[in-house]
Amino acid sequence: SPERCRLAKPDNDRLYELLTRLEFKKLIEAFGLTPPAAAPAPAAEAAHSAVRWTACGPEEVLAACRAAETVFFSASGDLSALAVAAGETGYFLVDQEEDFLRAFFSADIRKGGTELKALMRTLSDRGLPRDGFVFDASLAAYLLDPSDGSYALPRIAKKLLGRTLAEEGDEPALLKERAETVGALSDHALPILREQGMLKLYEEIELPLCPVLADMEARGFLVDREALSRFGTSLGEAVDVLQEEICALAGESFNINSTKKLGEILFDKLGLPSYGKTKTGHSTNIEVLEKLRGRHPIVEKIIDYRKLTKLKSTYADGLLRFIDPDGRIRTTLNMTVTATGRLSSADPNLQNIPVRTELGGEVRRMFIASPGCVLVDADYSQIELRILSCLAEDKVMQQAFLDGEDIHRATAGQVFGVPKEEVTPLMRSRAKAVNFGIVYGISDYSLSQDIHVTRAEARAYMDSYLAHYSGVRRYMAEVVERAKEKGYAETYFGRRRYLPELKASNFNLRSFGERVAMNMPVQGTAADVIKLAMIRVARRLAAEVPEARLLLQVHDELIAECPEALGPRVAAILTEEMQGAADFPVPLTAEAHTGRTWYDAK
Repeated sequence: SPERCRLAKPDNDRLYELLTRLEFKKLIEAFGLTPPAAAPAPAAEAAHSAVRWTACGPEEVLAACRAAETVFFSASGDLSALAVAAGETGYFLVDQEEDFLRAFFSADIRKGGTELKALMRTLSDRGLPRDGFVFDASLAAYLLDPSDGSYALPRIAKKLLGRTLAEEGDEPALLKERAETVGALSDHALPILREQGMLKLYEEIELPLCPVLADMEARGFLVDREALSRFGTSLGEAVDVLQEEICALAGESFNINSTKKLGEILFDKLGLPSYGKTKTGHSTNIEVLEKLRGRHPIVEKIIDYRKLTKLKSTYADGLLRFIDPDGRIRTTLNMTVTATGRLSSADPNLQNIPVRTELGGEVRRMFIASPGCVLVDADYSQIELRILSCLAEDKVMQQAFLDGEDIHRATAGQVFGVPKEEVTPLMRSRAKAVNFGIVYGISDYSLSQDIHVTRAEARAYMDSYLAHYSGVRRYMAEVVERAKEKGYAETYFGRRRYLPELKASNFNLRSFGERVAMNMPVQGTAADVIKLAMIRVARRLAAEVPEARLLLQVHDELIAECPEALGPRVAAILTEEMQGAADFPVPLTAEAHTGRTWYDAK
């Protein structure tokens, strides 16, 4: 009826909550929405809501902080204003001398805040200590729900405490409210972490990693600006040549970056088979182009064109924009982005530089050591498969690692039914795809696409694999059932990822949840191990080789920089500490190399 079609006012509270969760801040403004009235505060935060704020001199404040078991604080970005809640008494200070900040951020005051890694970077830049931190609200909230996506204090206060924080207004009032809220979050989150078995993970991995990452971000990675610029120019020239060749093969000039026009050229004009359509025309994604490879010379050139244009825009031109005046690129290593516990790199992302292509390797040549120094690159060997063998308690796979065998060659021998010495490179390559595919819960269809065999062959490979590694087969079934019962998957160290997808009525969504349940314990445990390794390496370098610095972490790889004469010593430290990061039934193996560039050290 017309009445039911009439546009009504939105439900402010529900829509505000939905758009906040989806991070659509502009839509909140467009709809003129306002925060809902705050829910009643849980009893656990009542004590912190009654903090009495008082005016005291800096020495009195420091004395009170030292006497308190733990204090909770919030500071302005430049540290010019600081609110501190110590028990039921709060203190607000402005324009404090360096001596006060040096004393407050020293080890003899136990303190909690939020987003501490960023704060530690600021403290380091100013030459101030960064000790005594015992609570980080953002990290605690991340462990409690690693898929939430945002751990800003107002968001987690609303979610965990039902408390709505003001985001604008008088700075003293804002900082005081935030300091109280950090304390309330500590009271709320730490007992839950303890109950869920994640307190050790929090205290021994997440918190100690903050200063390590802050140092790595501050150090940065030296880049050869001139070489990178020349590389970009040569890529541009290669792109221009490809563009001319593609247009010549098409018989006309056209915009290769236009999906619609490219589809018309490939499918309407050249008559190549179409493998699906989008709203604007034929699909021309990489999967489609790979299927067309060999049918017309234009296809290969389009694939090359896309690779080179991405390499130029993302890496050659893109990285140039991030080089600081001292010639170094400083990425941000995020601790609360991935749901598995892995670190991520942003602005720029240095973890996704192509490894397997020759041109991707050229980008790594642009990352160099300082004069008189070398880079030391150490990475784990097949860490996820080693972890899988332990979690699955698969004795056959464990024995292969204990015997020091090439696990992909050993797997190929079993899958293809031939002696190991008769395994061909193609067999080994396909066995490697099966090994890693199993870890990620791959389907027979996806495996067939990856290794270019029929779906039936792929299924036969997987069946043979699971028959040989029966512990893995049992693990894959049990871990999914366990996740369905508990509602989450967990790592060896207790890190959780909640999986509501396992209860979805949609088959594809439910299947996704099952694949995550299989993979998260393996990938998440590997992430925990590399974090432990980073903490161990950083501490040992600081104690034994202070001239050396960690620069970057890329999944199972650590890169450090040190004076050339100390290269062998630092390589030994990285190898020893990475291999000793965890005690599993099979050894963790790591190998280190040195070189003047990242490419040479890799």
